[in-house]
Amino acid sequence: MSNQEQTPENRLRKELPEEVAAGAGEAPEAPEGPETPEEQGNRQAGLTGRQRLAEGLWPPRVTRAQLIVALLLFGLGFGLAVQVASNSDSDSALRGARQEDLVRILDELDDRTQRLEDEKQGLEKQRDELENSSNQAEEARRQTVEKERQLGILAGTVAAQGPGITMTIDDTKGTVEADMLLDAIQELRAAGAEAIQVNGVRVVAGTYLTDAGNSVSVDGNKINAPYRFKVIGKPQGLEPALNIPGGVVQTLEKEQATVTIERSDKIVVDALRAAKRPDYARSSSQ
Repeated sequence: MSNQEQTPENRLRKELPEEVAAGAGEAPEAPEGPETPEEQGNRQAGLTGRQRLAEGLWPPRVTRAQLIVALLLFGLGFGLAVQVASNSDSDSALRGARQEDLVRILDELDDRTQRLEDEKQGLEKQRDELENSSNQAEEARRQTVEKERQLGILAGTVAAQGPGITMTIDDTKGTVEADMLLDAIQELRAAGAEAIQVNGVRVVAGTYLTDAGNSVSVDGNKINAPYRFKVIGKPQGLEPALNIPGGVVQTLEKEQATVTIERSDKIVVDALRAAKRPDYARSSSQ
């Protein structure tokens, strides 16, 4: 049959593309089992950049070296956090203090510095007097007597009087313990107390305090509440030292004790201690 004799139907079929084989548009089935490197490369070639990035990030692949470095960094960070927290706790009392409390603490530090400076000047004056005195022997004896009196006050062998404070601790609940009274003594000493007496017992360098039931024992002498401290020193330095934030007064008040402090121009400390001869210590001067 010639081209002229072809029917319109045959011409239409000839111009159309061949029919797509059955199932040609369906996605090929994924092969079973793990992919080979070649198959994986072919599969990634058909992915977009975002899809390849997602496959690279998940699931994560962690080596042993990376795990060790991560553990070391975690330990370092934990240690730094603990250190920062510790420093924050130690400074919390001052950070939360009022302005007048901070000013009082600064005044106390200035007073301590001034006391040290006065002591230095006193020693320098004594040196100058010894060097310039026409009668050095008499001057040395005078200074020796004065030094003996000062040491007697510190040792508790002589009575003393002067300006200071009286602190009374009323412990109706029986919650005040020996270590709290010892903290008060240490704070008073640091603030410049020169003589201390607690309920008729003279406090010296070797004084010790222990709990004795609902009361306290000072150098073996049992004392009962209210505990009355008679302290000689500069009142303007002693009282603020007890009232600093987190200090002696606040600690005692947390134990439901009542603390009263009174300043006075004349405090008498008349409780005496017997002079004790040392058993082993001897003077090294020739």
